[in-house]
Amino acid sequence: MSCSLSLLDVLATVPDPRDNRGIRHPLPAVLGLAVVAMLTGCKSYQAIAQFGRDKGPALAHALGFRRGKTPTKSTYSVLFRQIDVAAFEAALGRWVASRLPPEDTTVVALDGKTLRGSKDGEVPGQHLVAAYASAASAVLAQVKVDAKTNEHKAALQLLGVLSVKGRVFTGDAIFCQRDVCKAIHAGGGDYVFTVKDNQPSLAIDIRAGLSWEDQQRRAAAIFSPRGQAG
Repeated sequence: MSCSLSLLDVLATVPDPRDNRGIRHPLPAVLGLAVVAMLTGCKSYQAIAQFGRDKGPALAHALGFRRGKTPTKSTYSVLFRQIDVAAFEAALGRWVASRLPPEDTTVVALDGKTLRGSKDGEVPGQHLVAAYASAASAVLAQVKVDAKTNEHKAALQLLGVLSVKGRVFTGDAIFCQRDVCKAIHAGGGDYVFTVKDNQPSLAIDIRAGLSWEDQQRRAAAIFSPRGQAG
């Protein structure tokens, strides 16, 4: 099992978008408090800020704050509008993966979902593609799907930030694309994707071949004692 990474160490790799003038709190401490608070169920800037105040100086100093006070709601509101989300999520993905047994992250599902509660009137909800290790019930990484791309292109972005070697990636037909499969193979991984009519020629080739049951019956006939005797 690989060595577990420190949360604050991985958060230190996230670029700080703030102006150097007037910075009161180290970025890893601010992000660390947000992560810890959200792990306990906090879901808003106000809840994160209140969590920091409730826990007091002990947690503040443990996270690396220079003062006993932790950030306010407005600090988080401004920061999360500026932060490099991809870098933040990649850092968290490395932290999570480092704390899981390797066997629990061998099979990774690629899955696209619309974020619950993100739709606002006529504005569509935020759509994400995630790499999910089902054995560990953990999201290793996720990326946003915007209007200029699609799920299978987002999957390529995920493969660029994940360790692919030795893993088996699963997914539905939308991920059964040549460039996705090529990226997984090039990284030393394997894949099991559903094939539907979005890949008509491939689907026809598969239907024209022997079914899995037929292959098993043929193998049984070849290696049965009667077959060997003949």
